Amino acid sequence: MSSSIVEEKKYKKFITIVSIVIPIAVAALFGIKIPNVEPLAFLPPIYATINGITAILLIASVIAIKKGNKKLHEQLNTTAIVCSALFLVMYVAYHMTSNSTTFGGEGVIRYIYFFILITHILLSIVIIPFVLFTFMRAKLGQFPQHKKIAKITFPLWLYVAITGVIVYLMISPYYVY
Repeated sequence: MSSSIVEEKKYKKFITIVSIVIPIAVAALFGIKIPNVEPLAFLPPIYATINGITAILLIASVIAIKKGNKKLHEQLNTTAIVCSALFLVMYVAYHMTSNSTTFGGEGVIRYIYFFILITHILLSIVIIPFVLFTFMRAKLGQFPQHKKIAKITFPLWLYVAITGVIVYLMISPYYVY
């Protein structure tokens, strides 16, 4: 078996584990509140900003690759992955120290909010393996496969990043500090 096949199998095993463990861990941690800890109420605007930065990085990454700048494309995507990981850590930390905020909007805006929130949550789970497989294909030099999956990953990841900001902006008036 060639070393690239062995390496790909290792990546796939890691991706499968991470894609299962992260959503389960986040769901489990949501139910855990750290006692006697000051709520980390300052985090939502920070992690919403990180989502916005991720969206900008993704758009810049596409522009970079269209201009043939593979190195910048790789750096921007790696930074976007780091931003997404930072978001996740802060999001979990916030929810482990703070009560969930109830959306107070009424009428049509309430339906719009919940549509955006639900699609954001579902796609944030779906995007994990897409991002990791896209990244793996590039790391292994499998550029035709990378390009093919990136055409799916990019719009999904961009949607998740942008809707993260929108959800924050819509619910922020209802935060209790």
